[in-house]
Amino acid sequence: MTPTLAQLRYLVAVADCRSITGAAASVFVAQSALSRAVQAMERDLGVELLARRGRGVDLTPEGARVVRLARTVLDAVEAIDDIGTPHCGDSRAVLTLVTTPTLALDLASDLVPAFTGRHPGVDVRLQQYDSRETLLQELTQGRAELALVDLPVDKELTTHYIQEREVVLISPAGSGLPDPMPFRLIDGLPMVLPTPGTGRRTELEAMFSCLGVRPVPSLEVDERLAWVTGVTDGRGSLIWYRDVVQRAFGSRAEVRSFTPPLLRPVGIAHARRPLSRAARAFIAHARHDAPVREPAR
Repeated sequence: MTPTLAQLRYLVAVADCRSITGAAASVFVAQSALSRAVQAMERDLGVELLARRGRGVDLTPEGARVVRLARTVLDAVEAIDDIGTPHCGDSRAVLTLVTTPTLALDLASDLVPAFTGRHPGVDVRLQQYDSRETLLQELTQGRAELALVDLPVDKELTTHYIQEREVVLISPAGSGLPDPMPFRLIDGLPMVLPTPGTGRRTELEAMFSCLGVRPVPSLEVDERLAWVTGVTDGRGSLIWYRDVVQRAFGSRAEVRSFTPPLLRPVGIAHARRPLSRAARAFIAHARHDAPVREPAR
């Protein structure tokens, strides 16, 4: 039997959320209903699409292939639906997108120009905020329609996975640390950190607690330029994304992967309310080239 559009949407949601519970919440159905739909799809296709692991799930090779095809089908269906959407004269549509300065540099700077090139009738207004909490507040209070943000976010929001980014250790030149960097060596390491009580600091402290390490705060500040100067002045090491390092530091710092590698998913979040045509088009554009997280070999 041919999979239904609902089944395809459910499978894509599972691929994005990597959990049945999260996927069910993102598409507003009961967990049991989503599970039955995916299981029925597996029976009809005669293949396993998901590999269950504890509380989460991974895609099988067949599942990854179906997800790629499902995204194409769902994008086409949405485009057809939009043909019947009435236009408000010749006025330009406005889409307000919020993100952090870091993501604005590395993702929005590529996504927005490519999107507006394909959709010249949409005026994208990009607003930047230092804290992730402010981004989510802008969404929930209706001042922005979409946020480009690190995942996961509040369960009350709907999210769409885009990609994973490597988190690395950036240290002053001559630090003498091993490469790759074992997590245990973070213990006692002088570090440049966000100020206590901020969302980013809370996330880092949770990670340190899970790893059983306690770095020594050498500089506590929320301004990204101060993070850079803190490292280059020899104050301490910094945990940040690999793909911002060259632009921010050049050759003035040492960059090390962690072992095992530390990856952070990035995606688009929005409130659980009907989206504008422009917002739906932006999500489809962002996800069209998004890599499917392949099963581990």
